[in-house]
Amino acid sequence: MKLPKKVAIVAALERELHPLIKSWPARKLEHENREFTFYEAEHAIAVCGGIGAEQARRAAEAIIIKFSPELVISAGVSGALVAELGVGDIIFPAMVIDTEDSSRHPTAIQQAPVGGTARARTILASHSKIAGVAEKHRLAQAYGAHAIDMESAAVARAAEFHNLPFLAIRSIADELDFEIPEMSQFVHHGHFSSGGFLLHVALRPWLWLRVVRLAQNSRMAAQNLCAWLRPSALTHTIVPRTTEPKT
Repeated sequence: MKLPKKVAIVAALERELHPLIKSWPARKLEHENREFTFYEAEHAIAVCGGIGAEQARRAAEAIIIKFSPELVISAGVSGALVAELGVGDIIFPAMVIDTEDSSRHPTAIQQAPVGGTARARTILASHSKIAGVAEKHRLAQAYGAHAIDMESAAVARAAEFHNLPFLAIRSIADELDFEIPEMSQFVHHGHFSSGGFLLHVALRPWLWLRVVRLAQNSRMAAQNLCAWLRPSALTHTIVPRTTEPKT
C-alpha cells in the first residue's frame, strides 16, 4: 500500500540529514530486494541510499514507489567548483548535468520563493568519482558548473521517469581549492568504510589536519542544509503547490 507524502528527500549518507531527521520516526521497507530505512515527518519522507549514482537511483525509485510524493529532492553536501562558494553556502541549482553523458536535467527551483536568487541560477555537475582540485577546475571549465556531487543526476532521472518535479539542494563542504584526501578506495557498494579510512589516515600524519578540517566543514554544511530544509520540508513550502505532473 502506498503511503502518500508531499516531499521526498533523497540523500547519500545519514549524517548529511541527521540534524533534520534525528527525531523523525523511522521504518524499514523493502524494494527490489533491498531494505531501505525511511524517516517520516508529516509532509516529508527521507531516505539515505548510499554514495553514487546507482545507489541514488535505487533509493529514489524506492521512495517514489512507496510514498507517491509530489516533489523529489536530492539533498546533501557538495564540493565547490567556483571560488565564490564557501563552506556552508547553500545552492539551489537550476540545472543538473551528468558528466557521464553530458545530459541536462532542469529543476523546478524557479517556482520556489528562492527561484529569483543568484544561488538558484547555479549549475550542479554530477560526477562518478570524488574529485580532487585539478578535476574540479576541469569540470568547472567543461560544464560551467558551480558545484559537484555524485547523486543528483540519478535522482533527477528517477523523478523525470515518474513525471515528478525535481529539486537539488546542496550545501558546500569543500571549497574549490581544498584537496580532499583520497577516499574512493573506501567506498564499497555505496557505503563508506570509516574504519578503513581512519586507519589509513592514522598512518599518515600529514593528512590529519586536512581530515579534521573536512569533518568540521562537513558538519557545518549538514547543519546549514538542514536548517534550510527543516521549515520547508515540515510545512511543504519548498515549492508552494507543485506543478501538475507531465502527461
